[in-house]
Amino acid sequence: MPKRIAVIDIGSNSARLVIFQRTSRYGFHLIVQQKSRVRIGEGAYEAGGYLQPVGIRRAFGALHSFTHTLREYKVRKVHCVATSALRDAPNREAFLRVVRQRLGLQIRVIDGLREARYGAVAALNLLPIREGVTVDIGGGSTDMALIREGRIVETVSLDLGTVRLKELFTDPGRSLKEARAYIRQRLETLPESFRSRLAVGIGGTARALARGVMLRSDYPFDKIHAFGYPLKEHKAYLKAIVEAPIERLPELYIKKNRFDTIREGTHIFLEVLRHLEAKEVLTSGVGVREGVFLHDLLRRDGLRFPPGINPSLRSIKDRFDLLKLPEGNKQCIGRKLFEAITDRYPSTPEHRRLLADALSLSNIGKMLTIYKEHQHAFYIAMQELNFGFTHSQMLTIALLMRSKGDSLYYKPLYRRYKPLLPAKEVIKWLSFAYTLTLILHENSSKATINFSWKGDTLQIHSDRPLYLAHEEIANLQTPKGISVELLDGWEASCSGEIDEVTGQQE
Repeated sequence: MPKRIAVIDIGSNSARLVIFQRTSRYGFHLIVQQKSRVRIGEGAYEAGGYLQPVGIRRAFGALHSFTHTLREYKVRKVHCVATSALRDAPNREAFLRVVRQRLGLQIRVIDGLREARYGAVAALNLLPIREGVTVDIGGGSTDMALIREGRIVETVSLDLGTVRLKELFTDPGRSLKEARAYIRQRLETLPESFRSRLAVGIGGTARALARGVMLRSDYPFDKIHAFGYPLKEHKAYLKAIVEAPIERLPELYIKKNRFDTIREGTHIFLEVLRHLEAKEVLTSGVGVREGVFLHDLLRRDGLRFPPGINPSLRSIKDRFDLLKLPEGNKQCIGRKLFEAITDRYPSTPEHRRLLADALSLSNIGKMLTIYKEHQHAFYIAMQELNFGFTHSQMLTIALLMRSKGDSLYYKPLYRRYKPLLPAKEVIKWLSFAYTLTLILHENSSKATINFSWKGDTLQIHSDRPLYLAHEEIANLQTPKGISVELLDGWEASCSGEIDEVTGQQE
């Protein structure tokens, strides 16, 4: 598979280009993202689905610009897909032919079920979910997938989109009541199985609404992907957007570039959530484009990352862990230490996984400089640790990596993100385990290390001397009431040398 893979997605509302850089078999990151609001379907729904000159002109201009970017970045593989506006257009073949002949782009028009599947593949691999319904509201269609026990069970596509609703109801001045009846009529065609407590919002409408919810609730973490919220607490806010005149949308935290279709998109979203009987919304920062890419990347893996493979962890290590040192001993020490402290605080298997992930990334800060490496590591993790984790998990891992031996955790960051973090006692114990593991690993020389308790003293047993670790452990902050003792036989191992130098050898 080429190192750089591009996906072009031509929707009813926007055309987008993304370029992914592969760093290893399962590692990748986004290096280019371009977007143009081409509105290729503008006027089509009132003209029997025929693409109109204004939309064709904008779409062709955007695609022409995309080809320049593809050449600049030397992209060798391009997936170009088009969705509802083109698949509904009687004159689509003429458009496809012109683009192919003039620009060299082979556009693949995908049906709604394929579009829904791509979105679900992205969500299932890049969000921490195993159950739910994905909801992708586009300009011309709303595509959904039912996920059960980590599998895509069923997909549906409804002729229900923001541009379609706008041109049929908003622009002619028809009432919200009429629009609502139209939406509900189409939702009645959904299979009975499409019921879920969790709805996964994909696409621009879901992201814009999530941004508004975050701003109005002073959410402390500025990341849309994997942001979740309870519908009950924010339903009135969503209804206000549907009913608001355009001039009031800024007061509702809606950006200007969303004014044209956000009310229609929110109306559809609310009605879909009602029909699904959803209680929670999880927002996806990924969708069709990532799904197309992953469909290619994972085609030999059943469209799932293998167990134990997280693409964010893999990509971060590929790009930032330049040392590439063996990890077996570090993880072994961390596992033994965690097992030793589990009866001292309310630990969970998730805590063990978060500690292991933080240890796996512990060298990434050194890519910049060893000075303040823990700060560098924190910021890299905050920006790049995206896929397969909740916000709480992302922040916990990053905060552990910010730890230093002279403090259990960095208090200003804990205060800032406290609503999303585990209890302070949990953070203290995990930070202690993270820092002590690194001290022992750095100084262990592949020693076999075990742990035991003597009262409130954690005893560290090593089959080799760990001289340099003694001083660091002496300065190590520990949870309240706990002390640490290193039993490595250092003094006994060097007693002969000391006697020889001081002349006291018998």
